[in-house]
Amino acid sequence: MLYTAGIDIGTGAVKTVLFAHEDGDTDGKWVARRLERIRRRDPNDLARRAYEQMLEERGIGADDVAYVATTGEGENVAFRTGHFYSMTTHARGGIFLNPDARAVLDVGALHGRAISIDERGKVLAYKMTSQCASGTGQFLENIARYLGVALEEVGELSCRAEAPETVSGICAVLAETDVINMVSRGISTEDILKGIHVSMAGRLVKLLKATKVKEGTVLMTGGLANDTGLLLAMREAMVEQKVELDLTDHPDSIFAGAIGAAVWGAFRHRKLAVLGDLAAAS
Repeated sequence: MLYTAGIDIGTGAVKTVLFAHEDGDTDGKWVARRLERIRRRDPNDLARRAYEQMLEERGIGADDVAYVATTGEGENVAFRTGHFYSMTTHARGGIFLNPDARAVLDVGALHGRAISIDERGKVLAYKMTSQCASGTGQFLENIARYLGVALEEVGELSCRAEAPETVSGICAVLAETDVINMVSRGISTEDILKGIHVSMAGRLVKLLKATKVKEGTVLMTGGLANDTGLLLAMREAMVEQKVELDLTDHPDSIFAGAIGAAVWGAFRHRKLAVLGDLAAAS
């Protein structure tokens, strides 16, 4: 049995998974996972703690893990074996979670990113939001805090909106000003949140169109993948913009980057092992 680990350090959370691979099986199956919100804590410490907890849970030692792969902001994890670019790990993790996916829409804390992929999870094209964009998880979390609602409540509240208010779709600072003005005018929290989701969805669908994905399933990943309000707004925006793709999420979408890292780690380990055998035989 071969074990690999994937660690995805984002701006808001650390996602860690442990995979077990039978002989010749690169994909494998995950046998443990951890999700830790950073909340001003050291993400590298959180990654180490989560990793050690997973090993203890499975009753294996660090020497039993063939490859520890990091992604996202995980370059400084001291015990890593290698690091993979987050776009490739989200692509591969997306295929693992949904083999029918031909695009991944990664909505994280700082960026939104549309990635066109093939059946193997290879990146074909991508587009991402600018640094000042208001279509990100951090922006939505800031607004939720200002409105006095938990981030977990945002999706449900947004789905109950009756008359969503338009907010700026370009700059987070302008959008936050819009929200402050809406609160002073007595606009309901539901309508404000739906307006934000509509603005975010419009930008994200444009990114998706720019990748020129023509058919298949689009899987949402990242911290906002399971935001039901954003998912609904995305589907509405796709109808408006005539994007005929099947948009879906997965209960484990937030782990896509870590999953992809673990799978790529297994692939790289086997490749290095083959090269080592060839070198030894020569």
